[in-house]
Amino acid sequence: MSRIHEALKKAELERGESLSALGQEPLAPAAEVAPATALPVEEPQLAVHEERVFEPVTLDLLRQRCPIGDWHPDSKAVLFADATAKTHPSGAEEFRTLRSRLYHLREKAPLQTVLITSALPSEGKTFVSLNLARSIAQQAHRSVLVIDADLRISRIHEGVGAAQSPGLSDYLKGEVDALDVIQRGPQDNLFVVAGGSSNSNPVELLSTGRLRTLIHRFSTAFDWILLDSPPAVYLSDSSLLAKVSDGVVLVVQSGLTPYDSAQKACKEFTPEQLVGVVLNRVPPGRGYYYDYYYGHGYGRGQKRPEQNNGKATVVPSQP
Repeated sequence: MSRIHEALKKAELERGESLSALGQEPLAPAAEVAPATALPVEEPQLAVHEERVFEPVTLDLLRQRCPIGDWHPDSKAVLFADATAKTHPSGAEEFRTLRSRLYHLREKAPLQTVLITSALPSEGKTFVSLNLARSIAQQAHRSVLVIDADLRISRIHEGVGAAQSPGLSDYLKGEVDALDVIQRGPQDNLFVVAGGSSNSNPVELLSTGRLRTLIHRFSTAFDWILLDSPPAVYLSDSSLLAKVSDGVVLVVQSGLTPYDSAQKACKEFTPEQLVGVVLNRVPPGRGYYYDYYYGHGYGRGQKRPEQNNGKATVVPSQP
């Protein structure tokens, strides 16, 4: 081995001398190449408005940011179309009672964000949402926000006569900031977030987590936040919305909502989530009753939904 090593060394020396004689520099050993350093990758520029999550939102700030809109309420959709009226139409007292029941519930458990839904379409959930909100806004030093979370068929803006967009869907898409979608009406303490522009997949939008952020930001400004939801039967939207709500109020139509549908809607929520049931469109002369935390019957021969547990069952009438 030593002879082989010496022979190789001698050959290398002789080759170097030959290259020197020809005026050429012997080849230097290959230099080590430093590994390539990865260039920092820039984050893509989002075409959306970044949320100012830590910006405090107060009612005074909203009053400064939101000019009073020229709303033209639908007299068929709201009972309190004239906020300054001395008299109140039929059904107004029932909504004041519903308002009181919710305040009683809040004394026993945290209750600020309330989801209002129905078993089936056209049972009056939007009617209940609007009029409950207006009855709250009539109280001194009480503020309420109504969010149209029915991204399939948005109707809140029609009831108050406000603009449809920008609204909730535009915010959930990340196209606008939370303060850009809130509207203020002639009733100083009533604000609305409309449904917004059309979209093809409302479930995906509601699953982004941005709605929770929106509610969290506005929770410091309002006494109540009401979510108008799609029907609970056959659609998963209301189940998603219930996760960002403190309680659920189910609206059923007197004499028309099938009992099985009401039961199925109740089962979409836990007993803790379901704080009450509103029986809507009671025929004139039938009157109404209240079943508040006692469980004494369900009213005039009707069965009680099993998961209602006697909680704040209220029956308003609709003209």
